[in-house]
Amino acid sequence: MTVRSLHLPVAAQPSVDSLVDLARLGESRGYDYAWLPETWGRDAVTVLTDIARETDEIGLGPSIVNVYSRSPALLGQTATTLQEVADGRLRVAIAPSGPAVVEGWHGVEFDRPLRRTREYLEIVRAVTSGETVNYDGEIFSLAGFRLRCNPPAEPVPIDAAGMGPKSVELAGRFADGWHAVVFTPDGLADRLEDLRRGMDLGDRDPDEVRVTLSLTACALEDGDRARELARQHLAFYVGAMGTYYRESLSRQGYEEEAHEIAAAWASGDTEEALERIPDDLLDDLGAAGTPDRAREELEKFEAIDGVDDVAIGFPRGASSDEIEATIEALAPDD
Repeated sequence: MTVRSLHLPVAAQPSVDSLVDLARLGESRGYDYAWLPETWGRDAVTVLTDIARETDEIGLGPSIVNVYSRSPALLGQTATTLQEVADGRLRVAIAPSGPAVVEGWHGVEFDRPLRRTREYLEIVRAVTSGETVNYDGEIFSLAGFRLRCNPPAEPVPIDAAGMGPKSVELAGRFADGWHAVVFTPDGLADRLEDLRRGMDLGDRDPDEVRVTLSLTACALEDGDRARELARQHLAFYVGAMGTYYRESLSRQGYEEEAHEIAAAWASGDTEEALERIPDDLLDDLGAAGTPDRAREELEKFEAIDGVDDVAIGFPRGASSDEIEATIEALAPDD
């Protein structure tokens, strides 16, 4: 059975308390997880600590933390501590992110992202095991240290995010789950084949690899407003966030549209970028419109074989009231 989760807003919110309130609302309405992105706003660890203190049942975790801005040993320590604070409800998702954030914000070379992700995952898992870590990789070498505290009583699952065939194969081979973002139903089906190939290579049990799809959603009585917000969100990610979203859309059959959106955005014509997003692309990548329409679109993704969790995210321009209205309208217990 596919569950519904929250992918808390990527855009800046009024306060940490406002994010905690959204997680508490999600818990009260039956959402399975509260996933928190980390970009260039509030750090995920501090906010998740506050959410853990103010909730009781909802699962929580970052989706995603990048593998460049913290050492893998530090993330292992952090996961250990957060798991203690959260009483065993933590699940961590990692990924390379992209050059725009890693180089432009963190000032670190975006080098060998797949290899780095694999080694990072293995080291975090070794650290949280509580055993002495001796690791000799191509990027990282660690020796002689172990946690000075007890390891987590409940092991912390470590997921990997990715959009390309090789990154998804890596998640299937080495991670406890895959986080997918910006996928059409057909595109997701293709990547699920890569995930299964990775599971075969790693001799993994498919039941032990969880698939989480983050889906932009906006459910408002003013359906036109909801779709306009979703259209603005998509234009920003295709136009302003480097090449990887554009390349992912191209692989999924929307190459012409992706390049037209990016070209219009690069020229400063945001209205033209929005006009280059047809309704079928909007429906293929999210669930936006009136509550009835959004629920119908959401169910289309939940019906995809192999998806365990659909995490509803929100357009970056949505107000607090619009986010709360969407959480209420798409609640799994309705």
